[in-house]
Amino acid sequence: MTKFALDPMDLAALLSSRVCHDVISPVGAIVNGLEVLEEEKDAEMRGHALALIKSSAAEASSRLQFCRLAFGAAGSKGAAIDTGDAEHVTRQLLADERTRLEWSVPRVLMSKNKVKLLLNLCLIADATIPRGGVISVSSAGGEDDLSFTIVAKGTNARVAAAIPALLAGTPEDGAVDARAIQAYYAGLVAEASGLEVEISTIPEQVTIIARPASRERDAAEEQVEIDA
Repeated sequence: MTKFALDPMDLAALLSSRVCHDVISPVGAIVNGLEVLEEEKDAEMRGHALALIKSSAAEASSRLQFCRLAFGAAGSKGAAIDTGDAEHVTRQLLADERTRLEWSVPRVLMSKNKVKLLLNLCLIADATIPRGGVISVSSAGGEDDLSFTIVAKGTNARVAAAIPALLAGTPEDGAVDARAIQAYYAGLVAEASGLEVEISTIPEQVTIIARPASRERDAAEEQVEIDA
């Protein structure tokens, strides 16, 4: 199947929309808290407003730091990112009472695209357990044969029907919008990293595996296209 090609300008615009969507809620809460401080004289209400501002500012910061690594250049001119930084931003992002993160990726310098892929797969895994649960992240192999495994366990764990096709670069309706851009982008990063992503589901568990792409399968698909 021919992969969907998104115009680079559209890709940038949709990713920007995704980032804005992630931070607009806590930023809006900060604005609301400031308005309460301006108008409210009651000490207890002002205390609640300050608590809201503090928690919302922390949430906005954690989301921005995560997006900076998952979607951006991470402020680094090098070709590698410390996986310890990836763990830190993921823990911050998932720091709530509903979800527990188990991180078993060794702290090393890893190629940017592979770290970006790992973070994007963690986002997909988190979305599969909206009621919370446990997300286990691990890796195997070295830089040349690296693979990731992310397991999300939780009540009614499930993958949105469109996700596999988006990861494969073949959206079912032949288009990608701001709601779908993150999974599509993850597929692009996987391809750039020489990895392929597979998702499997059993009751209460979703497993996402990224492993080196099969050269034999790719060659067979190319031959089919030539023969066609």
